[in-house]
Amino acid sequence: MILLMDAGNTNIKIGLDDGEKILYTWRIATDYTKTADEFGMILFDLLSQNGYKFSDVEGIIISSVTPSINYTLEHMCTYYFNIKPIMVSPHINLGGVAINYNKPDDLGADRIINAVAAYKLYGGPVITIDFGSATTFGVVDKEGRFLGGTIAPGIKSSTESLVNTGAKLPRIELVKPEKIISDNTVGNMQAGVIYGFAGLVSNIIKTIKKEAGFKDVKVIATGGLSLLVNEDVKDIQIIDRSLSLKGLKILYELNK
Repeated sequence: MILLMDAGNTNIKIGLDDGEKILYTWRIATDYTKTADEFGMILFDLLSQNGYKFSDVEGIIISSVTPSINYTLEHMCTYYFNIKPIMVSPHINLGGVAINYNKPDDLGADRIINAVAAYKLYGGPVITIDFGSATTFGVVDKEGRFLGGTIAPGIKSSTESLVNTGAKLPRIELVKPEKIISDNTVGNMQAGVIYGFAGLVSNIIKTIKKEAGFKDVKVIATGGLSLLVNEDVKDIQIIDRSLSLKGLKILYELNK
């Protein structure tokens, strides 16, 4: 069994892979106050409730955009699993994907695994869009070169900012309203956020295509919030919510 871990700013996505497919996926909070022991017990519970134990895991790979939690996760892996995990970086074997970035070490590991997964599974040129704490766009050309991309605010973080800076604005459920012209405050906010982000995403895709000179490019979206804008962003061809875990699995096989 292979343990796949993608540590983001808000959640840590975890996958358990048997070598053929990802059997289970879980999400836990990215809690900087938790110790290696606490993370170890969380994983003990997740594994045991599905009939597995620490010794069933033979390899671990971690991607992380939260450096302050890396030591804790690595220590948890060595102490409870007796495994030194593979840490995703531009310096491991990326299977033919080349990082054309001014400072490769500044590139988030989440963008690396998305680029690798999208290129390996869907071919290039390809644009990835990850709807997470931030909305990140990655661009890989036909030859497998990661050219860079764009980082925009995240849907949830933008909504929180709106609430925190508007004294009379309530917290809202992120659902798409039936129409953009709403006669109530909650509907106004939902329309502004969701239709607004659909427009943002559509325009960034259009501009990337024009700048890169792509005539035939695949657009792959990931992240649960991608479903909110999918209907209004016609350029999105595929929503693959497990893209990051698939990328981790590919990289594990290349680097084990």
